[in-house]
Amino acid sequence: MFELLLFATNTEIVKKATHAGVLGFIVDLENKGKQNRQVNFDTQINQDTIEDLRRVRESTDQAVLCRINSFGPWTRGEIEAAVNAGTDEIFLPMVRTPREVLQTLEMIHGRCGLGILVETSEAVECSHQLAQLPLSRVYVGLNDLAISRDLDNIFISVSDGTVEQVRGQFQVPFGFGGLTLPDLGTPIPCRLLINALLKLDCQFSFLRRSFYRDIENRDIKIEIPRLLQAIEVARAFPTETRQEGWRELVQHIDQSSMGFHTSEKNGAG
Repeated sequence: MFELLLFATNTEIVKKATHAGVLGFIVDLENKGKQNRQVNFDTQINQDTIEDLRRVRESTDQAVLCRINSFGPWTRGEIEAAVNAGTDEIFLPMVRTPREVLQTLEMIHGRCGLGILVETSEAVECSHQLAQLPLSRVYVGLNDLAISRDLDNIFISVSDGTVEQVRGQFQVPFGFGGLTLPDLGTPIPCRLLINALLKLDCQFSFLRRSFYRDIENRDIKIEIPRLLQAIEVARAFPTETRQEGWRELVQHIDQSSMGFHTSEKNGAG
């Protein structure tokens, strides 16, 4: 089954989403330098804590992931705290070199999985070397990658083949972007992102700000199964339909105004 990973610390939401079919929850500790890096970009900077991680761990039997800060002197302490709080996987953001990933793996010492976020030009360039490491999953962060590549539209990395190039290097579960309700999503309709994820043989994606906005006053126990059903329906599309959807996606990206690069409406960061 395609994995929906929900950014969440509210235990009631975690419990409801678990029953609805969400297969993983992300507690987000990343905040060091993020505000300066993403200045003038309409992105989400969380202030989650290790205590949040403990509470989420106690609230679900599904996977719990912890995004720590980018590699630095603080990494060992963050790993120890996350492992002690019960994380199943650690997400390392802003990867730049295989060496920092190797050092992170050594610190983890097999106690949980390690996923990485490819969201710098350096990570794209060394993706072949990164693919040789024992990772649990890989996610391409379109917002930070656009900043790193000096792009004025976060989705260009999808339409210009960069995400596909990176995807071709890895054999582990791979994802990018973010989903919301299947009939919504701006500036890119969610149905087109679903099609793109399946075309590139992705196994997971994030649910975050756009999803929370769109389910306001809706029942998450209804909306999660509806999204999963839309993914399974799209999975059965013939090749011609898949290619038509991809062409429509590229047209949407080409037509997007330069202002859309400051948006995370599809949870792409």
